[in-house]
Amino acid sequence: MSFIKGKSKEEIKKSAKRIALDTVCDVIGSILYAMGLYTFAKMANFSPGGISGIALILNYLWKLPVGVMTLIMNIPLVIASYKIVGGRFLAKTAKTMIITTLFLDVIFPLLPLYTGNRMMAALYSGLCMGAGMAFFYMRGSSSGGMDFLSMIIKVKHPHISLGIVTAVSDFLVILIGWPVFKDADAVLYGLICSFAASIVIDRVLYGIGAGKLVIVITNNTDALTEKISELTDRGSTIIRAIGSYTKEDRDVILCACSKSQTYMITNAAHEVDPGAFVMVTETSEVFGEGFKEYKK
Repeated sequence: MSFIKGKSKEEIKKSAKRIALDTVCDVIGSILYAMGLYTFAKMANFSPGGISGIALILNYLWKLPVGVMTLIMNIPLVIASYKIVGGRFLAKTAKTMIITTLFLDVIFPLLPLYTGNRMMAALYSGLCMGAGMAFFYMRGSSSGGMDFLSMIIKVKHPHISLGIVTAVSDFLVILIGWPVFKDADAVLYGLICSFAASIVIDRVLYGIGAGKLVIVITNNTDALTEKISELTDRGSTIIRAIGSYTKEDRDVILCACSKSQTYMITNAAHEVDPGAFVMVTETSEVFGEGFKEYKK
C-alpha cells in the first residue's frame, strides 16, 4: 500500500471529504448566522448577546464593521483558551469565524436589510443565528465568543454551570442595548432573539434536554474511547456484557455528553466500528464533573 506523508490514500480521501464537509457546513452556517445578525438584528436596534452583540453595538455607535470587530474581540479569548480547548478545535473555529466575517462584512452589506416589525426581526434573527450555530456545532466547530469565555471560566471555577455563565454574559450584553439604543424594548427583543436561538440549536441538533447519554455496543472499545476523549475531552464508562442471542462477550460504552457533542460521538462510533450499535437517550439532569454540581 502506498503512503503519502505517512497516510494511506484512503485516509487522505477521508480527510479531504471531512474538510470539504466542514467547509460546506461553515458556509451554510455563516450565511444563516450573518443573515440573523446583519439582515434582521442590525436595523431592529437590539443586541442579540455575545461577542457579535457587542460588535453590533459598536457598529451602531461608530459604524465599525461587525465581522471584523467580532474577529478582533475573539483574538484574546482564543489565546487565553488555547490550552483548554486544544489546537484542533481552535483551528476549526478560526476557519468558521473567518468565513462568517466575510459574509458579515462583504456579502450581506450588499443585500437588502429587513426594516419591518421588530418582533419579527427578533424572532427571525434568533432562528437564523441558532440554525447557523447548529451547523457549526455539528462539525465540531463554534462561532467563538462566549463559548471560549465560558470554557475559561469553567476551568477557573469548575463549580459554576456553563449554562449559567453563558446566560449571564449574554444578558449583560443584551442589557447594554438599553442605554445604547435608548429603548427598553431593545432588551426584550434581545432576550427573545437569544431564547429563539437556543431553542433552534436544541431542535436542530437533538432536541431539548440538559444532556445526552450515548450508549455504544462495540468490539473496538479502546479505539472508540480514545476517539471520544480526543474529540470531546470526555471520559467513558465500559460495561462488560453478553449478547442474549449470540452469547458473545461485547463491551457497552456509556458516555454522558452535551447536545453539541452527541453528533461527534455517534459519528466517531460509526467511523471506528461501522457495525457498532448506537443508542442516544435524553437525560433530564446530569450531575458530576463537566455538568451540574449536586447540591443537597
